[in-house]
Amino acid sequence: MTIFSFLNNISRQRLPWILLLLFVVFFEACALFFQHVLGLGPCVMCIYERIAMLGIGGGAIIGALAPNHPLFRWVGLLVWGACALKGIMLALEHVKIQFDPSPFTTCDMFVTLPDWLPLNHWMPWMFKVYGDCGDIVWQFLSLSMPQWLVIIFAGNLVAFALVTLSQGVKQSH
Repeated sequence: MTIFSFLNNISRQRLPWILLLLFVVFFEACALFFQHVLGLGPCVMCIYERIAMLGIGGGAIIGALAPNHPLFRWVGLLVWGACALKGIMLALEHVKIQFDPSPFTTCDMFVTLPDWLPLNHWMPWMFKVYGDCGDIVWQFLSLSMPQWLVIIFAGNLVAFALVTLSQGVKQSH
C-alpha cells in the first residue's frame, strides 16, 4: 500500500477528521491560555489567525459528518485547505509586521468582521483585541507566536495537499 492509498483510505474514516478537529481545539486552547492565564493580549492579526484555525476545525467537522460521502469529504477538504492557506498568509503578514517594521505595514486597530458574524461582540473573551501586532510578547525556541503559526499552517497545507492528491488514487481494501 502506498502512502497515497493509505491517505485515501483514512480520509474516508471519521477518526482522522476528529483528530484534525482535536488539533484545532488544542491550539485554540493554547491561545486562550496565553490570553487569559499568561495575560498576553491578542492583536488583530491574532484574532484573524484564530478564525482561520477555527475554519480548519469547521472543515474537520464537515469531513467527520460523512467521510465516506464524496461531497462531505471534498467540502471538508476544501474548507481545510482554504483556511490553512488564509492562515499562513495572515501569519506571514504578522511575521513581517513584527520583524520588518514599517509605517506602511501595520495592522488595524479593530477587528473587521462581517455584520452578520460579529464574533468580537458575541464572544469578546475570545475575539476582543487589546494587543499590538508588532509586539513580540512570547517566544519558544527563539520563534515568536506568528512564526510558530507559519509552521503550523504550513504543516496543515502539506497534510491537506497530500490528502487531496490521494483522492485520485484508487482506494485499496
